[in-house]
Amino acid sequence: MHVIVCGAGVIGAAIAYYLSARGVTVSVVERTGVACAASGKSGGFLARDWCDGTPQESLARLSFDLHDDLPRSLGADYGYRRVETFQVAAGDGGDVDRYRRFPSPGWLDGNCAVYARIGTPENTAQIHPELFTRTLMDCAQRQGAVLRTGCVNGLEMRQDRVTGVRVDDEVLTADAAVIAMGPWSILAAAWLPLPAVGGLKSHSITIRPSAPVPAHALFVEFVSGAAGESPEVVPRADGEVYLCGISDDLPLPSDPREVVVNASSCNRLHELAGRLSRILGRGKVTRAQACYRPICADAMPVMGRVPGVDGAFVATGHNCWGMLNAPASGLAMAELIADGEPSSVDLSPFAPERLPALGPRAGISGP
Repeated sequence: MHVIVCGAGVIGAAIAYYLSARGVTVSVVERTGVACAASGKSGGFLARDWCDGTPQESLARLSFDLHDDLPRSLGADYGYRRVETFQVAAGDGGDVDRYRRFPSPGWLDGNCAVYARIGTPENTAQIHPELFTRTLMDCAQRQGAVLRTGCVNGLEMRQDRVTGVRVDDEVLTADAAVIAMGPWSILAAAWLPLPAVGGLKSHSITIRPSAPVPAHALFVEFVSGAAGESPEVVPRADGEVYLCGISDDLPLPSDPREVVVNASSCNRLHELAGRLSRILGRGKVTRAQACYRPICADAMPVMGRVPGVDGAFVATGHNCWGMLNAPASGLAMAELIADGEPSSVDLSPFAPERLPALGPRAGISGP
């Protein structure tokens, strides 16, 4: 069996890793680079139980447990660690102390107050997302997977069965194809009956602080001055600090290399960081970036068989929980493809047919 995975973000890399671990022949096609989009520019925050009460509960809980095992299984250090997680009220001026419910860590010396402890090392953790994605892909390749550079632009079909994938001007024969191209998975709706996948754009920066920052993830709400702005702060094990929280509505470009970074948005994030902590404000910005995270109409992943097309599968739309849910998504998709059914987690809540499919299946060739 030869499976072609279209996309080398964290979902595609996880599928390739778990398929190749089962001895399945896997090719991963990526036109830009491993972790080139949201998988390389997200925060890498993980939570065991924040999806409880939703259809993603079992997916998230299994993934969190897999994340705990994977550093040993993969034999690599990509910054996995458990963290304390706080909600913080902040302001440009005025007294925010009325919000305080917990003592602020010493490094938070700006006009801010901790008002909730929303995660402990028992249920929140983090990874470096780019390193994690690359590690998955490297391990998949050591298990026999092949990574190929090229642009997927269609499928070959025979009697509603996938027989190959068109990559640039060549057809690669395949027994199955997996669409895992993040928000660019919407391009495959021209070839397959798939629901719409959108892209939510957000900016982020990484800072090298002027002093070490402990493992404290922060969800911040500015309540005066910059009221309405809600940055997220995730210090990493490598000493850098990740911040995000400013978005814009520019449409998804045709290629990840064409994503536009708004310098003023990134500068604003650094300014807000300085209002929380002097060591962040004095720190050097090491990366200023933007990405589009994939999202479907109901903000849940779309994963499973593509209806009516034998050998066609999809796995995308993980929104802000792509890093968290990648391991269980990759494992369950590998089980579905190799065994015919997933055994580790139920994928039925994420079936593509739960949402209306886009237009006609253009771009499919063959009798």
